[in-house]
Amino acid sequence: MGHLASKDAYKNLEDRINWFTQGAPVSDTLYKILQVLYTEKEAQRVALLPVRPFTAKKAAKIWKTSEAEAETYLVHLCEKALLVDSFHNGVRKFVMPPPMAGFIEFALMRTRGDIDQKYLSELYYQYMNVEEDFVKDLFFVTETRLGRVFVQEPVLTNDNTLHILDYERASHIIDEAEYIGLGICYCRHKMLHAGHPCEINAPLEVCLTFGNVARSLAQNGGYARLIDKSEAMDVLQLSYEHNLVQIGENVRENPAFICNCCGCCCEALQAARKFSPMQPVATTNYIPEVHGDMCVGCGKCQKACPIFAIEVKETEEGQVKKKTAQVNSEICLGCGVCARNCPTKAIEMKRRPIQVITPVNGTHRFVLQAIEKGTLQNLIFDNQAFANHRAMAAVFATILKLPPLKQALASKQFKSVYLDKLLSSQVEKNRRKEEAMKK
Repeated sequence: MGHLASKDAYKNLEDRINWFTQGAPVSDTLYKILQVLYTEKEAQRVALLPVRPFTAKKAAKIWKTSEAEAETYLVHLCEKALLVDSFHNGVRKFVMPPPMAGFIEFALMRTRGDIDQKYLSELYYQYMNVEEDFVKDLFFVTETRLGRVFVQEPVLTNDNTLHILDYERASHIIDEAEYIGLGICYCRHKMLHAGHPCEINAPLEVCLTFGNVARSLAQNGGYARLIDKSEAMDVLQLSYEHNLVQIGENVRENPAFICNCCGCCCEALQAARKFSPMQPVATTNYIPEVHGDMCVGCGKCQKACPIFAIEVKETEEGQVKKKTAQVNSEICLGCGVCARNCPTKAIEMKRRPIQVITPVNGTHRFVLQAIEKGTLQNLIFDNQAFANHRAMAAVFATILKLPPLKQALASKQFKSVYLDKLLSSQVEKNRRKEEAMKK
């Protein structure tokens, strides 16, 4: 009977994880992963929690316990990096992070003795590198990507430096962050334990988190350590020197993380290699251009490219044969690693002719992904806790700024008379605006 109760606890937790836009495909391996990360009691309790941020008072009501007992248990879950906390106007709130970038990664962002990290890494490898359903769902199900690539700023020419926007620069994200956390790279840590160590021997402690996520991970269990901006810039420079690709949260404002990724360990870059030409993350607004007259065909760029997007090929110019680097622009992420490794400076990063659109913030990205995945109703309504008016207003405001086609998809999914009226009002307002401009 106890075994059945345990199975129900983890099954309910799987359902809770998959209620939100980013889920985790159910499998025997996922079940085993949850058994490592959560005790049965933890699974039972977390499965009951709301999707949106909540207070200890709310948890106490759900769990039918005192507020003090609920807060103690919520802090315990934060110490295991299964929840993160935040403070708004003096009020402490908690939320369950998504699987990725979230509780799956947090478990391996520091060395710990309370779980078998080797066994967990082997399960992660099985779930992500062998079964692949999670990776496909994470990176390819929605048009709006979870992550985006940052261009390596030192390789930009003076002209392109003038045109780079603040949110496109990793250095700007570091400079603007209230808190900066530094932790172990989950990907390389996992692969090391799973028997597939990093092929380029890249440094481990290069995972950067920002803002509230950094503070929560540092103060609850030491999954990151808080560092200053100078040390964060040193980490960025170290990552450049090891040809690592900077992949951060796909938002313009206050991204929660920037990972420094190698092609042999990072799930996103491995997906780029395996499922080419599909791109698992949003590219930069740059693309490398090879100046053939300067290229000596040495192949250093080809060797350094983390996703095999550049290749040295033999070409003929009249009677002369010459080896020249050629970029596959269809799969290139625009990271700039190739330009950094060119000894003759034959590779120049140019702005892409069509600019990549980046969501403004987390709400904007969540709404876009929910529409594309068909789960908008889950984002707006939580069966366990009805969304408050302020949260719903934020979602509606985002929907009203979307293109008409996505607004129509949102209305169809939400099936809300209120939303339909809002959209109709917006259409009418736009029509009147256009008429006024014509006059």
